[in-house]
Formats: sequence, structure tokens, C-alpha cells
Amino acid sequence: MYQVVPGGAGGTITDALPKQKHSRDTRPLVGAGVIGLVLVIAAVTAWCYYIASLRKAELLKTQLLDLNKDGYIIRNQGGSIVFRMDFRSGTLDLDSCSKEGELLSCGSTADRKLNFFIETVRPKDTVQCYRVRWEELVPDIPVEHAMTYKFAHWYGGAVSAIQHWPISISGQQAPKPFVTSDIYSNRQEFGGILESYWLSSNATAIKINNSVPFHLGWNDTEKTMSFQARYSDSPFKPNPGEAPCAELSYRVCVGLDVTSIHKYMVRRYFNKPNKVPAKVMFRHPIWSTWALHKTDIDQEKILEYAVNIRKYNFNCSHLEIDDRYTSRYGEFEFDQKKFTNASAMFQKLKSDGFLVSLWIHPFVNYDSANFHTCVERGLFVREPTGQLPALVRWWNGISGILDFTNQDARDWFSSQLRSLRSRYGVTSFKFDAGETNYLPWKFSTRTPIKDPSFFTRRYTEMAIPYNDRAELRSGYQSQNISCFFRPIDRDSVWGYEMGLKSLIPTVLTISILGYQFILPDMIGGNAYANRTDGNRALPDRELYIRWLELSAFMPSMQFSIPPWQYDNEVVEIARKYTALHESIVAPRVLELASEVLNTGDPIIRPLWWIATGDETAYKIDSQFLIGDDLMVAPVLEPGKQERDIYLPAGRWKSYKGERFDIKEPLHLTDYPVDLDEIAYFVWV
Repeated sequence: MYQVVPGGAGGTITDALPKQKHSRDTRPLVGAGVIGLVLVIAAVTAWCYYIASLRKAELLKTQLLDLNKDGYIIRNQGGSIVFRMDFRSGTLDLDSCSKEGELLSCGSTADRKLNFFIETVRPKDTVQCYRVRWEELVPDIPVEHAMTYKFAHWYGGAVSAIQHWPISISGQQAPKPFVTSDIYSNRQEFGGILESYWLSSNATAIKINNSVPFHLGWNDTEKTMSFQARYSDSPFKPNPGEAPCAELSYRVCVGLDVTSIHKYMVRRYFNKPNKVPAKVMFRHPIWSTWALHKTDIDQEKILEYAVNIRKYNFNCSHLEIDDRYTSRYGEFEFDQKKFTNASAMFQKLKSDGFLVSLWIHPFVNYDSANFHTCVERGLFVREPTGQLPALVRWWNGISGILDFTNQDARDWFSSQLRSLRSRYGVTSFKFDAGETNYLPWKFSTRTPIKDPSFFTRRYTEMAIPYNDRAELRSGYQSQNISCFFRPIDRDSVWGYEMGLKSLIPTVLTISILGYQFILPDMIGGNAYANRTDGNRALPDRELYIRWLELSAFMPSMQFSIPPWQYDNEVVEIARKYTALHESIVAPRVLELASEVLNTGDPIIRPLWWIATGDETAYKIDSQFLIGDDLMVAPVLEPGKQERDIYLPAGRWKSYKGERFDIKEPLHLTDYPVDLDEIAYFVWV
């Protein structure tokens, strides 16, 4: 019999069915099945996640670069890591990243939107470059990337008060504005010649874009350099009307060796000079009144100086009249108390065969007759509102500083220089200062500038009409001004802090930054009180001689303290090396100078230029090359008449006539170099 169960079609009343009990033996089997199912699901999920991760990892590779949420690394063709950059301003959300061809892009960090990309470009077979940009979309958020420098030796950036080659980093520094500064009075800052470019011994180079509000910091514990873009608490400003959204953009390029990658970067990113300065500047020394007389100059002393130059049989490119020939700073007339007849003085100097240049600067002191004129005509840099001229302090007082973004100020300044030239026959000018530390922290200019160092660029442009014999001590994107650039004043000491040992590292750094017409500072240094070894009135005699010998192998020579201030032996040594400079060095330098116009390659080169795989050559800071075939090794230690010399592989002939035909680099230990000698070797 069928039993009718209530509930309709498909329905059941379970209470009407007999209940069955599971035996205790079947319960563990059910549990194991559930656990097994969970494990299978977990394994499948993990596998899917792993496959997705592999696909994402593959997605975030481009050529030899691997991107992750915290940064990226770059390898060379051999697979070795040559560059590492960590992101310090946020963690990328990798799910927001995509790849299209050679372009990796991401749209957000873990907590905000942004624009980020890395694009791989291959401009030539031997060079691979990576364009990187991190752009914040929210105002006043800094962007910071930290480059690890432990993989190699690094060069470039800026001149510094304590100059080493390669760069030597110590301590910790929070990112600070990367702008030009007077490092003689501000020794912890970046120097007056500066470019946002670095080069490494493992054939890697980085160039920060000029549009970046760039700040540089470092940490010697982490072995990192911090590249930061920001507008907050900074002298950098966004374009008028734009929100202060920071963008850090740069290019990293990797090549086969350090020399070839530098050649590529210089040709691609640096301005080049368009002419070579006057040849006589390379052949004959400049004679300046500064270190000898400081501000205590007058007509009689200048004429006596000129007489002695001829009396002791020295040549002269030109005679430079330095500080305080005017009664007040910012005026352009000779002080009639010190120069009773300036016109007659110039006529006498001209008849004796002397050309004359004058010291000049961008300041107009408040007690100058021209100060009121400049205020009335709006020629000064102004305070941030633009309503009032900004007063600044420099080493000679309180002044206004001319606004060289203002065409009226440029015209006024140029007219003063033209007047000196037409009235007295002045041949050129020594353009002093120009660094941004002489601007107020906050300021305004007639033409707004984002980067304070662009003021330096504008100032250097004032030298263009006089660039045959002009001299500048500051530079930013100024390689095409086509005149001589001078490292800032040296002290009359032996060491790396503004002394003799700093000269080669400084010249090599300036050369790597694209400035090839280099005028080293005055022979023997400036003999400043309390900054001269032994606190003498004159630089130490031995120091002076060694400085003279080194200067003879630079592109140009400059005297101030004359050799006849010492004795006849020093005079004879000076004659010997000015003659050697004219006969051996200048012809080679002039040949290289003509090549600079097309290539931008250094005239003064580091040893690694011809020994690119030589670890020892990367660290040598007391030897240098002129071109590829003249190697110089001066004595830079007091009391020494010998030195160790490193000869790269090749065929060399010493100044003594010795020949070295070597297939491997050679160390010459305790090589004898008398006081009146400098060791040099010619490639044969």
C-alpha cells in the first residue's frame, strides 16, 4: 500500500520519513573529505595567484629593467645590476600598472592617484636609456627617489669646498635645493658650477630634467643619494597659475663603458660652446692684481706691476684690475683719489703692449650713486610681492642685485660695460659672483623663473659680448657662453679643502659637467689671512712652485702673487714653465679646444678615459690626461721630491726620456721628481 504524504508535488514532510543514524565510523571520512576539498581549492587559488604574479612580474619588465612596488633595478647586458632606485614617496599599486610596448605606466600608489611611467628607448646599439617620470596630482607632496651608489664610483653634480674624485659622501643630509652657491663663504653648499648630471664607473649615467624643482640629499649609512622634487619650503616655484604639484623626471642611460656613455650624454644633453676664446688666453698667462694687492690698488701699483712683468721677461695675455678700482660698489667710474688719471694709465699700458680687463659683479650697494637710479627704474630683483627691491648681503656690503631676467636691467648693465670699453679701451671683464645664494630665499623677477639657478644662467649671458677674454666663476646650463670658467678662490694650503689637492678633482668635475675652457685659480692661491699655510704674508714657497708646475698643464695660467716676490730661483722656474706651457701644452689644448665645439669632450681628462676597465684608474685624483696622449702627475705633498705614478697600459715616454712599453698598467713607486720638475708622459 502506498502511504499518502502531505505537501503536494515534490514536497516532503521529513517527520514522516524514518530517520537513519550515521555510524561513528563514517564521520571522520566526511571531515577528511571537507578538508581535502578546502586544500584543493586553496592549491588551485595559490596556483592561479602564482600564475598571475608571474604574468604581472613579466608585465613589469622592460628590456633590462625590473619594476616593483618599491622601486626598480637595471642590469647590464651581462646580467649584473648596475643601477638601483628606491621609491621613498610612495608604494606603487601594481594593479594600476600596465605595459604597452616599451612603456610601463602606473596610475596610483597605495593611497593616491599619480602619473608614473618608465619608457625604454634605445638611441643606439651600444646605449640603452630609460625615461622615468613620477608626477604627483595633489599639491605640495614631494617626490623622492633614492639611488644606491654602492655599485660603482660616481662623478659629476657640482663643485664643492672639499673636492674629491670620485665623489666621496659622508654623513646624512636631508634633500636641499640643488642650486648654485658661493662655496668659499658657504662651504656646506653646492658650488657655483653645477649641473644635475652624474656618471658612474659601471657605465651608467643619470640626467635630471631641467624642469624639475630638484633637491639633493644623501645617506652614507644606506649608501644612497636622494633625488627629490618639491615646491614646499623651497626657492623653486611652479609656473604662474599652475598648482605646486611636484614632478620628478629624469633619464638613466647604460652603455658599454664609462667613456662612451659620457660621450653620448654630453652630445645629447649638454650645451656646447660655439667658439674658442682668444688663442693668446691659452698661450700666455693672465696677471691679476687681486691676491697681490686685494682692494688696496691704485694707479701707481698697477703701472709698477706691469713694469715688473716686462722686467722679468714674462708674457701676458692681459692684465686684470680687480676689486676696488671704483669708490663705491655699483659704480663704473675709476676712483679719482686712487687713479688720478685713469685715461693716461690705460694709454701707458696700451703703449707697453698690455690689454686690460676689469673685475665686475651684479651688485649695486645702497650708498652708490647708481642705487637710486636702479630703484627708480625697477632694475633690481624684488621681494616676493614685487612691490619693493630686495636688499641682499654680499662680501662687500648691503646692496640690490640686478635682475638679469629684466631686459631693462640687462641693457643698463651692458651700457655701463660698453662705456668702460669705449672710454678706456677695456678688453674684457672678470664676471664675479652670480650664484643664487646671493638672492633672497623668496624673491620675484621681471620674468618669473622656476629654478633659482636660471638666474646664474642669465648672468653668465652678460659675458657673451666679451667672451674672447671673459672670465666667469659660476655656471648653470652655461657651456655655450664660450668663455673661460674659473673655480672659486683657492686658499694657499696643500689640502683638499680649497687647497692645491682640490685643484685636479675640481677641474675634472667641471670638465665632466661640460665646461672645457678652464682657468684655474691664481698660482699659489689667494693668500688670505688665516687661510694660508704658516700664516705667512705669501704662500709657502714650495707650495707656490708646485702650484705653478701644475698650472702649466692646465688650459690657461693665471698669476697674481708674482714669482719675483720670492727669489731668482722661483723666477727661473716660472719662466721655465710658462715657456713649457706655451710650447707643449697650449698647442695640444688648442687642438682639443676646436674639437670641443662639436663633441663637448673634456680637454682635461681622468685616467679612466683611456683605461675604462681599470678599477685603479677610477680612483686616481692626483693625475690627469690632456687629450688621450699626455699624462701629468704633479707632486702635491709638502716636502716630497718623489711620488707614486700609475701608468695605464700603452707605450709612454717620460719627460726624462724613459720609455715604457707595457701591456698591463704599471705602478712606478717613489718616482723621483725634483722641486723644479713635474712628471709627465707622452703617448708614443
